[in-house]
Amino acid sequence: MMRAVVIEQPGDPDVMNLVERPIPQPTASQSVMRIHAFGVHRYEVLTRAGGSPSVKFPRVIGVEAVGEISATSTNSSLKVGQKVITMMGGFGREVDGSYQDYALVDDQHLFPVAYTGDWVSLAQYPENFYTAIGAIKSLNLQAGQTLLIRGGTSAVGLAAIKLAKAFGLTVTATTRRPNMLAALTRNGADEAILDQNNELVTDASFDGIVDMVGTVTLTNSIAHLNQGGKLSLIGLLAGEWIVKNFNPFILAGKSLTVFDSTEVKPALVTEMFAMIAKYKLSIPIAKVFKLPEIRAAHDYVMASRDLGQVIVDND
Repeated sequence: MMRAVVIEQPGDPDVMNLVERPIPQPTASQSVMRIHAFGVHRYEVLTRAGGSPSVKFPRVIGVEAVGEISATSTNSSLKVGQKVITMMGGFGREVDGSYQDYALVDDQHLFPVAYTGDWVSLAQYPENFYTAIGAIKSLNLQAGQTLLIRGGTSAVGLAAIKLAKAFGLTVTATTRRPNMLAALTRNGADEAILDQNNELVTDASFDGIVDMVGTVTLTNSIAHLNQGGKLSLIGLLAGEWIVKNFNPFILAGKSLTVFDSTEVKPALVTEMFAMIAKYKLSIPIAKVFKLPEIRAAHDYVMASRDLGQVIVDND
């Protein structure tokens, strides 16, 4: 038997119930992953509360996990005991996700990693660093060019700062809180600027922009993009999906793209962990919880103003 946090119907944190379930068995194309740790995200809180219409309940949520192979599929190239990560690909949405001890995962969504650190440290990387590296590479910048990371105090933003510096970029990061400006430079940004009322407190412009705040800052971000520059929209921290009163002609001579981490590319995962190892990249871990403390973890994710990733340790 194993532990699983099952949500029967969406609602407040009390709808997450820790129950005993049988350990899943492998199939022809799915292996069993022993989950040692996972990150907790604000958008999982949204799903728990019923804000993701495509998610059907009952469900075990959680979009990423780190662990090892417990049992392999019929024709798997994976080995029992192999260290792996998984993320996206419907995990925690179309199928049961990380808030449990074991998960049945499609082999195509299991990514072997060579990482020598502990499980909690490994759990900071999958979704945060993959989203960050994908967004940065989508901008096609060269070493020495300038990058603005809008939403720099988010976990993905912090990962983007570290990766961008490793790529040789000059990095400016933003925050809405004046007391966090110094924290951004301590975490690697060359410069930190305020984002007030969805307007950047600067006249500077940049060769590339990664915008995690979302649609409410998009027009202002484009205004700070150099001619020939490119903006990658990857987040909706402000919680709005639709751009209101958008004038597309402000994009003249500039480019806009959206990076979506739903379909994970194994080659990019390999490149990401090679950079993590080479440059010893990491972000702060804000707080670590145990699986029975998952309700408290959700409360903390929504209330905390601390920098870094919230992680659940299953061991």
